[in-house]
Amino acid sequence: MVAAMNGLSGIFAQFLTATTVLTRLPVASRESESISQEGAVAAATWAFPAVGAGVGFIAAGAMMLATVCGLHNGAAALLGLVAAGLVTGAMHEDGLADTADGFGGGHDRDEKLAIMRDSRQGSCGIIALIVTIGLRAVALTAIADPIEAALALIAAHAASRATLAPALYLMHPAREDGLGATAGRPTLATTLVAVAIGTVIALGVLGPVRGLIALIVMAAAVGATAVLAQRQIGGYTGDVLGAFQQVGEIVMLLVAAAR
Repeated sequence: MVAAMNGLSGIFAQFLTATTVLTRLPVASRESESISQEGAVAAATWAFPAVGAGVGFIAAGAMMLATVCGLHNGAAALLGLVAAGLVTGAMHEDGLADTADGFGGGHDRDEKLAIMRDSRQGSCGIIALIVTIGLRAVALTAIADPIEAALALIAAHAASRATLAPALYLMHPAREDGLGATAGRPTLATTLVAVAIGTVIALGVLGPVRGLIALIVMAAAVGATAVLAQRQIGGYTGDVLGAFQQVGEIVMLLVAAAR
C-alpha cells in the first residue's frame, strides 16, 4: 500500500513538473527541488502530451466561447491561439522565432547559437511567427464545425508535445548549458509512454484514419526539422524543442483541416 501511494505521489509530482515546465500555471515554482533535480524534467516527459491536451482544452474552450458569443470563426480561432499563448507564456513560439533567427542569420554553428540566445527578435523570427500563427488560424477557420476545430486543437497540442520526449531521447544537446542541456535524457520507457499517450489522444479525437495520417505527417515534419537542427547546430536547444512543438502543432491542424 505504501509503495503504491509513493508511486502515485511520484506520478503526480512528475505531472506537476511537466505542467510547470510547459505552462505558466502556478502549480509549482520553477526553482523548486522537484524541477531542479538532475533528470527531473526528462522523467516527466511522459506527461507532456497530457499537459498539452490540457492546454488545448483551454484554447478550445476560449474558441468555443467566442463562437457562442457570435464572433466569426476566424476571430474565434485567433482568440483560441491567444488563450494557448497566455497559458504557455508563448514559450514555444519564442523558441521557434529564436530558431528561425539563428538558422537563418548565423554563418556558422557558434554564431547561430549566439543569435538564438539573444532575446531580441530578428526578421526571420518575426516572419516565422507571422506565417505559423497565420497557418494555425487559417486551419482552424477552415474547419467549419466549431466542435471539430476544438477537438483538433486538443489533438494538436497533445501530439506535438509528445514529440519532445523522442527528441530528448534520440538527440544530443547542442551546448552544455541552457534548458535543453539540463532537461536530461528520458528513458526508453518514458519516451514510449509519451508517444503512446499522444497517439491515443490524437486517434481518439481525430478518428483512426485522419488521426493516423496526421501523426505520420507530423512525425515526418518534426523529423525533418530535427535533421535540419542536427546539421545547423549539431543537436537541440530549448529553442529547438519549442520549434519542434510548433511544427508538430501546425501540421496536425493542417491535416485536420484538409478536405
